[in-house]
Amino acid sequence: MRRAGGFTLIEVMIAVGITAAMAVMTVGSLRSMDRASDAARAQDERYAGARVALARLSREVTMAFLSDNFDANRYRDPPTLFVGREDELTFSTMSHARLYRDAKESDQSIVAYRVDSDPDRSGERALFRREKPRLDDEPDRGGRTDLVADHVTSLKFQYWDVKRKEWVREWSTRSTDHQRELPQRVRIELEMTLADRRTEKFATEARIELRAPLGTN
Repeated sequence: MRRAGGFTLIEVMIAVGITAAMAVMTVGSLRSMDRASDAARAQDERYAGARVALARLSREVTMAFLSDNFDANRYRDPPTLFVGREDELTFSTMSHARLYRDAKESDQSIVAYRVDSDPDRSGERALFRREKPRLDDEPDRGGRTDLVADHVTSLKFQYWDVKRKEWVREWSTRSTDHQRELPQRVRIELEMTLADRRTEKFATEARIELRAPLGTN
């Protein structure tokens, strides 16, 4: 007699085992692709965050200004200023954008940048921007502070002194050295930790167009 066609139990078990192994390898490969994709996406996001932060900071510094048009009876010092250190900068700028059509605000504001502890990530630092849309005699106080970029390790500024023909680490229009005068250029360097745990520096320069105070004859 001829044996009836079909698979033996052993053959079925071998086939199931091969199929299961192929499924495990496929799932593992898909997971590896997902992890690689997530890592690449996180890396791109941090690169983009650094570029956007530097572009915004550079644009606002480019539009920095001073003005001699103020009420001397009300203000001891001009409400416009430029006070820069190696790791933070506060300045008056014409870059303010009104969020509401009828807001009683102009294009002038006080803007400050600094790096501080990230409240959402323990042990990490972030770049913060503070903006005060009204100029007054307390430029170091008030306004709204927003997080601009996270995973930041350092922020450095340098200021080009035309008279000395060199980069300097500090610049203050409240001092006798640079009273009523803005630097010609500002060099900005931002260091960030990437998704692969490497640190990378991003740098740019901003050229200030209005170096003399408005209202100067």
